[in-house]
Amino acid sequence: MAKRRKGFQPRGGQMDVMRQAQKLQEEMLRTQEALSEETITVTAGGGAITVVMTGQQRVQSISIAPEVVGADDVEMLEDLVTAAVNEALDRSQELAAERLGALTSGLRIPGLI
Repeated sequence: MAKRRKGFQPRGGQMDVMRQAQKLQEEMLRTQEALSEETITVTAGGGAITVVMTGQQRVQSISIAPEVVGADDVEMLEDLVTAAVNEALDRSQELAAERLGALTSGLRIPGLI
């Protein structure tokens, strides 16, 4: 095992890898910030429910068409909202994976995608 010298600095190839890793990290942070500004809009029930969600899986709004709200329709309304939110989450995760995957050339990095 080689001993490290005091004040050891990585050589050319190691420095390149470190710079590339730092650049990738910076690009990923910029992409994650951009995802917070991108939105996915999903409807369910033929447009009765609309969910708008960011690329970071945060619900921005849920709209419910007035004609679907009635005392007898509560269970159906709950099912429609659940379906719309779940679809919006799926699409938002796909968007995040697409954007971040472009940076990592398809590498699956735990905690990022």
